[in-house]
Amino acid sequence: MHSESTLPEALGAALVAAGSREDPALDELVNAALSSPDPRHRVLALRARARRGRLGVAQWRAALGDPDADVRREGLTLLAQDPRPLPSLARAIVAALEDSDPLVVDAAAFAAGERGCHAALDSLIVVARTHDDARCREAAIAALGSLGDRRGVATIIAALEDKAPVRRRAIVALANVEGPDVDAALARAATDRDWQVRAAVEQLAREDRPQ
Repeated sequence: MHSESTLPEALGAALVAAGSREDPALDELVNAALSSPDPRHRVLALRARARRGRLGVAQWRAALGDPDADVRREGLTLLAQDPRPLPSLARAIVAALEDSDPLVVDAAAFAAGERGCHAALDSLIVVARTHDDARCREAAIAALGSLGDRRGVATIIAALEDKAPVRRRAIVALANVEGPDVDAALARAATDRDWQVRAAVEQLAREDRPQ
């Protein structure tokens, strides 16, 4: 996908501009671009409306169910940043965790964590334990840490046997929960073969020490 700065079409430039200024003509252009046959234009239209807080629930759902993976991923990324509650979109986030595109799953996990979507807990556990792509497992572990639900702790601890980036993410996630199982897991991770995992454990210990 072209970036906003290199998209050659004049329409692309207009859609970029629409995100930063009020203009009825640009608003009409953005509305039309949301259903453009070009996924690049749909992405830019989503960005333009999101920047001005003008994406409604129906438009979010259309974006998260778009036939193009880039649009679905962009929709989830933007949704993660939207400050409104939007509880009716929880089911769409959960569904995105089963997407066939790993980058969409990654974005869905990020959105679930950022939005505190507890409805996604079970699906996040499945992704963290079984997904073929380590990026997705890492993102799911991060989301479980953000949710801070005890039901996800066993999965976070199990991730300490995964690849190094996932193990490092699990250490950060464990900072949000407590318990003897967490303490024991961190003690084991303190001798991890990866120095960055060990450093993450040490950093966490320093943050827990009384000032």
